[in-house]
Amino acid sequence: MHFPEDLLYTNDHEWVKVDGDIAVVGVTDYAQKELGDIVYIDISTLSETLEQHEIFGTIEAVKAVSDLFMPVSGTIIEVNPALEAGDDGSEHIVNKDPYGKGWMIKVKLDAPLPDNLLNAADYRKMVG
Repeated sequence: MHFPEDLLYTNDHEWVKVDGDIAVVGVTDYAQKELGDIVYIDISTLSETLEQHEIFGTIEAVKAVSDLFMPVSGTIIEVNPALEAGDDGSEHIVNKDPYGKGWMIKVKLDAPLPDNLLNAADYRKMVG
């Protein structure tokens, strides 16, 4: 599995990429493989200010439905429009490219980064 070195990770299998006061958030390659074929993602928290660990949406796969947790505190300023799954039966963008085109939200940070985020090496150890 691939874990980019320039990202931070959570115990809940989200990743974060920070650029100034904006954080891009998605789910890890490990998470999407564990879930299997993703069929639907619901993120209805646009413009909401959430604290770290609060639920910002859900991800539904053939195997299960899982909550998506905020890795940072801030206001959700954008939801990736590419998350809308098409009806053509093709693989979901998160299954194809979880660290690129499959990002989920952009957050305007309103607090410093929490110190419980993991670097790639620590996340790799955690998931084995």
